[in-house]
Parts: sequence; C-alpha cells; structure tokens
Amino acid sequence: MTPTFTFATIDDLPDIVRIYNQTVPTRQSTADLEPVSVDDRREWFAGHNHEHRPLWLIKLDDVTAGWISLTDFYGREAYKHTVEVSIYIDENYRGHHLGNAALTFVEQHVNELDIQTILAYIFGHNTPSLGLFKKFGYQEWAHLPEVAEMDGVKRDLDILGKKF
Repeated sequence: MTPTFTFATIDDLPDIVRIYNQTVPTRQSTADLEPVSVDDRREWFAGHNHEHRPLWLIKLDDVTAGWISLTDFYGREAYKHTVEVSIYIDENYRGHHLGNAALTFVEQHVNELDIQTILAYIFGHNTPSLGLFKKFGYQEWAHLPEVAEMDGVKRDLDILGKKF
C-alpha cells in the first residue's frame, strides 16, 4: 500500500491525539507522562498552517495511519527557516516503512515551505527513530544527557539536524 498525505483539519484532531497518546506509555517518543486530551492540543493545532507549518495526515486506504507536524523552532523571526519535525505512526501501522515515506514527503516540500533546516528531537533510547533520521542524512547536532526523567529513569535527548 502506498500512503497518501493530506492536510489535517480540526475534525482530524481526535485521531491525531489518539495516535499521539499511544506513544505516551512507551516512554520512547514523547516527554508527556500522561495522555493528552483533544482540548489540550487545540492551541498546538492552531499553530499549524498550509503555507509554512503544515500538519499532514498519513493515510492508507483512507485510514489515518499517522501524522507529520512541522512547527516553529524557538519562535523568533531569525529562525523562520528552521522547523522541528514530528512523526507519529499508529501502533497498528508501525513497521510498514511509513516513517520513510513521511520523511521523503517532507523533504519534497522544503522549498515551497521556505525551509532551510529541519530539526528532530529524539530520545537517545529511541533507536528506531534515530536510525530513520540518520538513514536520511540527519546528523547529531546536540546530545543533552539525562535531561528527561520518566518513571525514575533519566533519559538523554539528541537533536538531529539537516540543512536543505
């Protein structure tokens, strides 16, 4: 199956939150320690737009299998060409190379979105995500040792980056 990518609408927010919340108990992809609600994510959703900071759904046969978010880095004008990318895949579709398809899709749109740099914030123990981004040429630009604590375990955060 070949995935398709569509812009998310506010009606998609429950699916986006559901997929995000699947990752909370894994302690691998998010620093949230408790599930979030749709209401919690409304302001975050509103920070996206089609022209510069899109939020895309990853669809397989019209089913939402994941999503991609591009958000501002640091929120200052001097960083307007730099984004943080987030990719979340529904647990039922992991291992189907949707991360590869998602990064390929994002990189095809950097010029029209006026993006020069993409950053990915990845926990040091998230081997699958680190491998995915490194496969696409992202390099470790920062290693923040033990900056997160989850369930009494200190975790590293790596910042990977790529210039376009």
